[in-house]
Amino acid sequence: MPQTSAGSSPRDRTREDVFRHIQSAGQLTRARIVELSGLSRSTVNHAVARLLADERVTETQAEGGGPGSGSGRPAAVLRVVPRDGGAPVAAIDFGHNHINVALGDSLGRPVAEERVELDVDMRAVEAIDRAAGLLDGLRGSFGVDRLGAVVAGVPGPLDTASGLVRSPTILSSWVGLAPRKELEQRLGVPVHAENDALLGAYGELHLGVGRCYTDFLYVKVSHGIGAGIVVGGAPYRGALGYAGEIGHTQLPGHTEMCRCGNRGCLETVVSVSALAAQIAHTHPGVVSGPRLLPQVDDPVTERILDGAGRTLGGVLASFCNLLNPSALIVGGELGTSSTGAFVEGVATAVRRHAQPAIAAGLDILPAGLGTRAELLGALRLATTLVPR
Repeated sequence: MPQTSAGSSPRDRTREDVFRHIQSAGQLTRARIVELSGLSRSTVNHAVARLLADERVTETQAEGGGPGSGSGRPAAVLRVVPRDGGAPVAAIDFGHNHINVALGDSLGRPVAEERVELDVDMRAVEAIDRAAGLLDGLRGSFGVDRLGAVVAGVPGPLDTASGLVRSPTILSSWVGLAPRKELEQRLGVPVHAENDALLGAYGELHLGVGRCYTDFLYVKVSHGIGAGIVVGGAPYRGALGYAGEIGHTQLPGHTEMCRCGNRGCLETVVSVSALAAQIAHTHPGVVSGPRLLPQVDDPVTERILDGAGRTLGGVLASFCNLLNPSALIVGGELGTSSTGAFVEGVATAVRRHAQPAIAAGLDILPAGLGTRAELLGALRLATTLVPR
């Protein structure tokens, strides 16, 4: 099929911008492109006409119908035409205690995944070596010689200007490292590094429950706590790339020692390791560990999860007052693998402490992609970085 590349004229750049919106979302109506891009309807229509003529997108009736541009007509959606032999992509999800890698096809759909447990926080170089080795192993198993792009999620703040990890209190062994450059040297392919919670938000925005919202707050609650912010249908990183670092918000009255050196940080009270310890303490003989949340379903466990959810919700209420999102999406192990008491606790506290008008317009729900939001978000983002 005919292929085009971004040219130097404003019209060419506009066409490529429209294409990237469609590619990133998976499918979009023309009206939604106007809303997201800020372009005029006529400009969008002209760009779409060229993309259709070049066979780079298709336009078909949306499943289930819906409002369209004319009276009584169903909406039509634009989708990217899969490229014959398009380059596959890959994703790496560095958790605090795990590495998960995946191969995806040219549309970002997962083909194969592999996961290992490792202390990522304290063994940065080993984690990067292991991730590259896992990905090379998957490539060899599936005969993938060329990757279009790789996106890696890191569980801490990345400086957007330098690409360096700069926080000595959150990822101490990573300080001064540039994950993108380190992985590119090992893999020999283009790599983009991003905060893991932001990738989770990106995954929910395009593939999960976030598809229904243009402004939402995604909170990953796992061994650490981080937030991904979506404003106007796009991720918000902040001036330096540190937006969403909420795990080390200090809680009044708490003195638990945190890995950052302070006491009473949110993640010392609300995290997988903190709650695992509480559940193990109240359930003698239950198999537990700092990386494992015991699977116990009883009133005591529900009370522990509900209390932790309320603690987190009290903090998130202030962020909701500040950002006024339309949704609060709770992800990570505690947001998706619990009995539901944790998310209910979050909702109870947010609705109690947020401004009434803000709480009334806020949906609070678990992540639709579960604990795979970060990995699937990385695969989807990688498709937008492949040169065309």
